[in-house]
Order: sequence, then structure tokens, then C-alpha cells
Amino acid sequence: MRLALGIRYNGQAYEGWQSQRSGRTVQDKLEAALAKFAAQPIGTLCAGRTDAGVHALMQVVHFDTTVEREPFSWMRGTNRFLPDDIAVQWAQPVPDEFHCRASALARRYLYVLSQSPVRPSLDSGRVGWSMHPLDGDAMRAAAALLVGKHDFSSFRASACQARSPVKDLRRIEITRVGSGDRCRWHFEFEADAFLHHMIRNLMGCLVRIGRGDERPEWITEVLEARSRKVAAPTFSANGLYFLGPLYDAKWGLPAEATLQAGGAPYDGPP
Repeated sequence: MRLALGIRYNGQAYEGWQSQRSGRTVQDKLEAALAKFAAQPIGTLCAGRTDAGVHALMQVVHFDTTVEREPFSWMRGTNRFLPDDIAVQWAQPVPDEFHCRASALARRYLYVLSQSPVRPSLDSGRVGWSMHPLDGDAMRAAAALLVGKHDFSSFRASACQARSPVKDLRRIEITRVGSGDRCRWHFEFEADAFLHHMIRNLMGCLVRIGRGDERPEWITEVLEARSRKVAAPTFSANGLYFLGPLYDAKWGLPAEATLQAGGAPYDGPP
């Protein structure tokens, strides 16, 4: 039997998603919890690996098992053995042809940025920070120039293992929450796939434009250069959330994981 899980986690305490010798990753914690519940080793695959400090509102994983339990039991039973900052949101049997990564039609990320003269305290690690006021119109104008199928080499980490730097960036929405010199900005990205550090490198450039250090058209120069050397430094992992993959409705997954017109609604970080 193949099972898919929707996972939500706060990434602050972990060295990213992918298993490491240290055992301090989300995958390590999840597989340990699954093994305790199922009384047998279980290996998982995920829809999108996240780096150290990055959070997920809907990471999707799948695994094969001979253990037969009700979906509700998989959710409750696995959560019993997980740390408080990781929780299974749903469990769903899927056909053997389903693959959490290869079957995804799109992926979405959110960056939450605090604009304030004072650094974050209670939200430390959960939001990025800009002490300078940002120009939303300038950032939106730059974002519009990024939408479409492009070679995103200028926004690709040197350690990126993707076969091609060409990705279809389908949507960037930038929303301001609040007013005055203390507010929050939400940057939502949707694409067929993302390169390693792509969102954080895009954020570095968008914030530079928002501060007025560069004009919006500069983003086109960065894009066309196809070189990390011309782009802004990689922005902090704080504030980055994997909103999750989107799938065809034929797989029967929950609505928040199903591709819909305009994308599934976003209800804010936990």
C-alpha cells in the first residue's frame, strides 16, 4: 500500500528536511515516528526538500508499507511520536503510480517579512526582517518581469543539483499587511519547480529594489546575466515557508493539495 501524508513543521530546530548523520532533520524525526507507530522501518520521499530553518505548511510525503491502518490512525499514531514542532495534518491512501515529487504540477512558497525599525523578537526565526521601509509598487513591478519561463541561473545556488536552470515562474503576489513603519509583507511564489535557494535569492533582489537601492528594471539585467555574481546576496531563511505542492484532482488528495484556478487559498502561517 502507498500512503501520502501532509506534514506541517517549524524548521527552526532542524538541519533542513533531508536525512543527515546527526539525525537532526525533519525526515529523520518523521521516519523515526513512523517506525515506532508501524513497528517496522519506513522510508519516505518528499515533494520539496527544505533547507535549515525553513518551515512548511504542507510538505507532502509518500511511502510504501504492508501495515494496514485507517488513515486517521496513521495521522494520530504518528503524531504521538513526533516532537511538538512537527505534525501530520492528514493521511491518504494513493495509487502506486502516485509520486509526491514527480506527480506535482506546481509548488508554492511564501516569504513573510517584517518591516520594522526593531528586529523581530517573539517571531524570531519565523519572519524575515527589513529595518528600511519598502516600496510595494516597485517590488511588484520587478516581480512582474520575473513571471514566465526563464533561465534563473542568477538565482541559483552553486550547490544546486537541478538538471536545468529553466523554470516556469507562474505567479508572484506581494501583499502588505498593516500600515506605518511597522507592517508585514507576504511574498507568495508559484512555479513548476524551484532551484536551490531560488526564493531566497529572489527575495534579496526584491528587497533591494523595495529599499530604493535599484530600479525595478534592474531585475531584468540580473535575470539576463545568468550569473549569481550580479544578484543581491542570499536573503535569510527566516520567514520562508513551503506552502506545498499542487496535484491533479484525480489523486484524491485534500483540497489544499489540489491544483485549482488561481491556486489554493493561503490562510497565513500557523
